[in-house]
Amino acid sequence: MSVLSSTAAPELTRAHARRLRELYRSAGWPSQDSIEIDLLAAGLLERVRSSAGHETLRVTDAGVGWMAAVLARNRAALSAHEALVQRVAREMARAGRLAWTGLSLRAQVETGDAAKPLRWCVARPDVFSIRHTSVESYVEPIVHEIKVRRSDLLADLRQQAKRAAYRDLGECWYVLGTDAHGRTIGEPEEIPAECGVLLAHGEGKLSVARAALRPARAGLPFGVWMALAKATPMAPLDDDAQGLLAASN
Repeated sequence: MSVLSSTAAPELTRAHARRLRELYRSAGWPSQDSIEIDLLAAGLLERVRSSAGHETLRVTDAGVGWMAAVLARNRAALSAHEALVQRVAREMARAGRLAWTGLSLRAQVETGDAAKPLRWCVARPDVFSIRHTSVESYVEPIVHEIKVRRSDLLADLRQQAKRAAYRDLGECWYVLGTDAHGRTIGEPEEIPAECGVLLAHGEGKLSVARAALRPARAGLPFGVWMALAKATPMAPLDDDAQGLLAASN
């Protein structure tokens, strides 16, 4: 029995998918590390020696097939909501903004009580972004609330305190997806006037149905800055690269 046949196939992870994608898009210079060894052993890479004696790496047909399978698996794993969240965040990043997902930010909302007019709450925007600037008053913070089901949209519209918290952080936009028949789940007139509305049609670009009102405050509270400093903004990746980065073990 040969050494290869008696050795278990390497377990391929997201790191392997990322490296294979990098090599596919590059000149194929070897790193000679354990990830590369796994990919060679799995037959997803092959070594190519030039006439000058230099060795490079090339993705095999099997490697291309595995990358396609990884992309298909990860696209299918994303729910409609998560996919639209990532899409909006990428659009913000491509527009030159710094965009985050999954943040928990402290905000203040009115209580209606004269003795204690404001209270703190935790806002969890789907997408939060600011301008890439060193001038605090120019950051123009924006919250995007993503909705892909009409029932969720209608339930959310009843939560005035939630919108108030978003408005305390910056502009508030609703992003409306489509149903199984390709119809937008809501009309711009259903969204409160202070909020902007973006419409997502299939895989096309997002279209502005109505702009949001800008909040009175231009900057951000210190607590929000601290939360942003601890988090990592999204890089402006294309769809394929993002799918590979999200590959599961």
